[in-house]
This record gives sequence, C-alpha cells and structure tokens, in this order.
Amino acid sequence: MPIDTADAGSMRLFLGERLAPLVLLIAACALPLALLHFVGHYMVMPGLAVHFVGVGVSALAAGLAALALTFVGVQRNDGRVVLVGTGFTVMAGLLAIHGLATPGVLVGQNGVISLTGAATLPVGGGILALSALPALRRPHRMRTLLVLQASALVGVLGLGVLGMAIPSLVPPVPTPGSPAAIAALFVGVFFYGVLVLRALKTYLLTQRYLDLAAVIGLAWLASALPGALLLSFMDLGWWLGHLFELAGIAIVGATVAVDIHRAAQSRPLLGDFRAAELVAQEEAFLGARVRALTQRLADKDESTEEHTRRVALRAVQVGEELGLAPNRLRSLAIGGLLHDIGKLSVPEHILKKPAALDEDEFALIKRHPQWGVKLLRELGGFTTGVLELVHSHHERLDGKGYPRSLRESELSLDTRILTVCDVYDALVSPRVYRGAWSQEAALALLRDEIGAAFDPRCVSALERVLLGEQPEPGIVTFRLAAASG
Repeated sequence: MPIDTADAGSMRLFLGERLAPLVLLIAACALPLALLHFVGHYMVMPGLAVHFVGVGVSALAAGLAALALTFVGVQRNDGRVVLVGTGFTVMAGLLAIHGLATPGVLVGQNGVISLTGAATLPVGGGILALSALPALRRPHRMRTLLVLQASALVGVLGLGVLGMAIPSLVPPVPTPGSPAAIAALFVGVFFYGVLVLRALKTYLLTQRYLDLAAVIGLAWLASALPGALLLSFMDLGWWLGHLFELAGIAIVGATVAVDIHRAAQSRPLLGDFRAAELVAQEEAFLGARVRALTQRLADKDESTEEHTRRVALRAVQVGEELGLAPNRLRSLAIGGLLHDIGKLSVPEHILKKPAALDEDEFALIKRHPQWGVKLLRELGGFTTGVLELVHSHHERLDGKGYPRSLRESELSLDTRILTVCDVYDALVSPRVYRGAWSQEAALALLRDEIGAAFDPRCVSALERVLLGEQPEPGIVTFRLAAASG
C-alpha cells in the first residue's frame, strides 16, 4: 500500500513549516479587517498634526524603498525591479502631497487631500501589478523607464502643489462611500489581490518567512483601502487605514530590500519564481539537509547525483506544465533530487559496474527505493509526498513495476511525472555499456508504453517542455543540454 501516514519527523515538519505559517498568515491578515469591523466607526478627533507627521513618515518609507529598488534595478538591468521602484515612487509622491495638504498645517481646506488619499494605494498597486510583464525582464531601453518614473513623480508633485496653491482647481473627490470611491476600492482590491497571489505562490514554493512577510505586507496595504475610501477622518478606521498603509509599505519595502541583496532571490513582488530554481539552488531554498544528501550521493557516484538533478528539474518543469500547486512542485523538487538516495546502500561495485547488471545484481539494486525511504524516515522531517516519490518512482500503471507492484489507481500524478522524467533521462544519458539514446527515440519509447507504464498527460507535457525549452540565465537547463547533447 502507498504511504498514507507521516512519521513523527514528517508531522513536526508539517506543523513547523505548513501549519504555523498558515496560522500566522491568517491571523496577520485578519487583524486589520477585524479592527476595521469592530472599532472602525468609533469617532475620534486626533490633532491634524498627527496626520501630517504620520503620512510624512509613510512617504519617507515609500521614498527610501523607491530609491533602493530603482538603483538595484538599473544596476541589474531589470526593468521589472525599476517598475516596482516606480510604484513606490508614485506612492511616495502622492503620500507626500497628501501629508502636505493636511488642512490647518501648511494650507487651508483643499480637495487635494481627498484625491491623493484615494489615489495612493490603487495607483501604486496598479503599477506594482504591471511588474509581472515579461517584456520588462531585460528592457532594451532602461532610460525610457527612468524617464517615465521621473515624469510620474514630477507630474504628481506638480499637480499637488498647484492644487494646494489654487484650491478651486481640485474638488474634494471622491467623497467617502461615493460610487467613485467604491469603484476605486474594487480596483485597488483587484490589484493587491494579484500581488498577494503572486507573493503567496512564491512563499509556497520557497517556504521562506521573508516571502510570507511580503504576503502579509501586501494584505495590509489592501486592508488600508476601506478606511481611505469609505470612512472620514472622524472615524477611527480612517486613521487605522493610514497605520496599515505605513506598516504595509515598511514590511514590503524591507522584504524587497533584503531579497535583492540575497545571492538566491525569490522576488515575491514579481511573482516569477520558478520551481526549477529550487533545483538549481537547493541549499538556499530546500535546506542544508537536502544539499547534504545530494552531496553524499555525488561523493559515492557523481553520475547518479547528476541524473537525479536532471530528473528533478524535468519533473518540476512538467509539473508546472500540468499546473501543479506550488507545495506539490516543492515536494516534486525534493523527491526528484532524493529519488535515488537509496543507492547510497548499493555496493559500489554494482553501482559503477561497467556492463549490464546480471539478475542477482539487478534484484539488489531494485531495493534502492525501500532503502531510500528507510533512510529518509530515520532522518525525519520529510513529508509524506516526498517519501512516496522516493518509494514509487519505479512503479508502472499496469502493476509490473517495483518494489510494491502498485497499480494505476494507487499512483499519484506527482509519482507518474517523476517516473516519466526518470526513464527519459536514463535513456538520453550515456552509460558505460551503451550510448545515449536520441531525444526522438526516447520519446518514441515513452509513447509506446503509454497506458501500460506511463501516464499520457505526463508524456505529452514532457514533449511540450522539450519542444519549448529555452535556457535562461541562472537556471540549470544548460546542464540538461550538456547531458543530452
């Protein structure tokens, strides 16, 4: 039977890496909404100087984030980072004008304060959401983005100053709860929803608490929208909205600043982190234990370790093609890297034999899935999904695989993906007793065994990955090209 319960180590991993962050995320995101719901309509009368200073601090935080992001984006010629910097730049400008327009501090009653207060979060969120555009990864004209950023800042500041100098130019719109304010609320929620989903997907892949913080920061920015657009300055919720806005900017800005200085970046705001990067930099994203195990395998048999790395990469590529959830892609990356870890228990003279194995030797090597599961259970901390991948990667749909002769209904899609990728790489890789098969010949064998050994969805997805493969800098696809060339 397939593994259906986790050992104590796996349970601790689930509680530590899955349940605890989930509870933290729900609690952190629910807090602002709960406060707005229960106390948001309490009447308050803080001094307007509080608004002036508080918004000024928010503008400063956004401005510092904008400067740091723009500088790094230009250094790395990454237009999406510059665009994120532009989003923070526009938010900083709008916040600065919003604070300066506080009635009774520097100027009298004016409409600029309403307009900038309503526009800051939706406009900033819209610009941040645009950072997912692939065309901005390596822009041909970085200067154009910088000009647009400077123009946006000058435009915001110019219109704000003009509006404060001539108050009649800007009417006090939108009024709280008006159709225009509600429309802005929905627009802002949409943009921040996109950003939250991007960052959440990144976190589920990387399991980094810093990426979880980015999710929380973006959620807090979204939670500031109702206070800014539905309530007035006499409502506690309006002031709480400003507090959430400041906290959100600080959290998001800090997480992005730390991430861009890491050797292995996850880019939660951009949302373009791929599962292949888990394989390429397993120690940074999957932990020192996984790296230590792959290193032990490399020390014993380098060709086996290289095979597991290629298989893991192919498997997560196929998994992405089939739309697997981020947590399953992470398990697939770990399971792919460790699927042959049981070969640590195989005698070296069999593992490196320069000829085909005889019947007894093959019977011995067929035990490596069981040995691999035993090792990982003894170490503890590996999820049920990873253990199942290690145990079942040589099973077939028709029940003629090993070590447990499982049938189609007992094999998960994740296991079927790993099986296809494992066989494909074994065929296209050279052995001491045979040459490498061509890609076409390997795919032909996989097609011939569809239904008996392999899932048709997995074979088709692998073909699509191979057909559209374009190696990217920083990803280890070049290793695959070298291995199959």
